[in-house]
Amino acid sequence: MRCLVTGGAGFLGSHLCERLLNDGHEVICLDNYFTGRLANIAHLRDNKNFEVIRHDVTEPILLEVDRIFNLACPASPVHYQHNPVKTIKTSVMGAINMLGMAKRVHARILQASTSEIYGDPVVHPQKEDYWGNVNPIGIRSCYDEGKRVAETLFMDYHRQNKVDIRIVRIFNTYGPRMLPNDGRVVSNFIVQALKGEPITIYGDGTQTRSFCYVDDLIEAFVKMMEQENIIGPVNVGNPGEFTMLDLANEVLALTGSKSKIVYKELPGDDPKMRKPDISLAKSQLNWEPKIPLQEGLKKTITYFENLLSVSK
Repeated sequence: MRCLVTGGAGFLGSHLCERLLNDGHEVICLDNYFTGRLANIAHLRDNKNFEVIRHDVTEPILLEVDRIFNLACPASPVHYQHNPVKTIKTSVMGAINMLGMAKRVHARILQASTSEIYGDPVVHPQKEDYWGNVNPIGIRSCYDEGKRVAETLFMDYHRQNKVDIRIVRIFNTYGPRMLPNDGRVVSNFIVQALKGEPITIYGDGTQTRSFCYVDDLIEAFVKMMEQENIIGPVNVGNPGEFTMLDLANEVLALTGSKSKIVYKELPGDDPKMRKPDISLAKSQLNWEPKIPLQEGLKKTITYFENLLSVSK
């Protein structure tokens, strides 16, 4: 297959490009480098089946491909709130442009959606038939509602134009190549611990998240695109649930850091709990995460140790 990965130089995108190349596909990486980094794909540049195009998905582009993985969009609050108008344009116009391409060249297209679809949920754990509890005018709305509209576009292109779509809803994912300043909790805690800075917990630390290691998530992407049974949406994430305080203490133990935990005010619209029901992924994709939190954290800590030592 000839595969296009939008956001291919980002955290998830670079891992996906690597996996697709290892599986024998040709890969086109499309990225505008807002949160993507050339360093993430530097080790792939000499592969004869790998091509890189600097491009913004809000602008049309025509490529001849068999598969499209639409991952382009900043995914951490720090970055998607930096330019909220650009964020929602990336989700909405990017979806329109990629779906238009898929329609023209008859490509199968996957939308990397998000658990933010569910907002601050009143149903726990979250199943795919839950419509969510989202603030449409809050500071996170540019991302949450942008992703919701993207799902709408995917379903309407499928119903109206018979575009061959797949939708996955990604729950918190972590691993090597996360940005050290992206504001997500795993990278925040690890970087703070390694630098000996205070570990910042927002709220009282009892809010929960579920953490999926990146290799497990990429496996779900591949399985979703290879199967013919369902178009989605399908939850992909780790149903193991941890409080922020649990995570902070685990990071402190694994790094041996002497950092102290400090508490700050909870940001607006921050979900109090997040846990996927992955029954659909288990039954239809034969997928569930394999890598436990401690093992994944060790690999991620090693990555950040190397990154921080180079940057000194």
